[in-house]
Amino acid sequence: MAESGIVKIKLCGMMCRDDIITANELLPDYVGFIFVSYRKRYVTKEAAADMRRILDPRIHAVGVFIDEAPEAVAELCREGIIDSAQLHGSEDEDYISRLRALTDAPIIKAFRIRSSSDAASAARSTADAVLLDAGTGGGRTFDWSLIKGFPRPYFLAGGLDPENVARAISGTSPRPYAVDVSSGIETDGRKDASKMRAFVRAVRECK
Repeated sequence: MAESGIVKIKLCGMMCRDDIITANELLPDYVGFIFVSYRKRYVTKEAAADMRRILDPRIHAVGVFIDEAPEAVAELCREGIIDSAQLHGSEDEDYISRLRALTDAPIIKAFRIRSSSDAASAARSTADAVLLDAGTGGGRTFDWSLIKGFPRPYFLAGGLDPENVARAISGTSPRPYAVDVSSGIETDGRKDASKMRAFVRAVRECK
């Protein structure tokens, strides 16, 4: 995942066909399906496959997992339901190696950033990409100064929404490779097409 001047967009937590129809209109770079049964945006393999069938092929589908068996993650990749795996649990370097032995799909590892040492750990990851997050839920951002000078391309997540994403992009150095949003484009726990459009527009208007 090479660095470029244009910040890419990931709309995460797709839950139904209407979400995909709006995504197809907006053409973000990525959408995310959450395969974590105790999370409120959880989707089954069957539901994700149904959404994937109507997803514009120009959009990359990411599966989000927490400490899932590598075999189960690889199966979703092999079946073409997802293009890459995003790991949000305690998956370590050994886990990443085991998953790589099962699939060639790109691996994104998420890190909760609370200190400069967390950022340093993320920088050392052997995952294809890293996602830097507040890790607290509830739509909260983290202290972006902790990642100043971060040495590799990264996805920026945690508390982003249409109102603050431009500030997030301009307030981080280096700028993120991509921005990731879920709750920030929702109303009453469901994806809001108007907020999805506003978020995408705000990112694409950033200079």
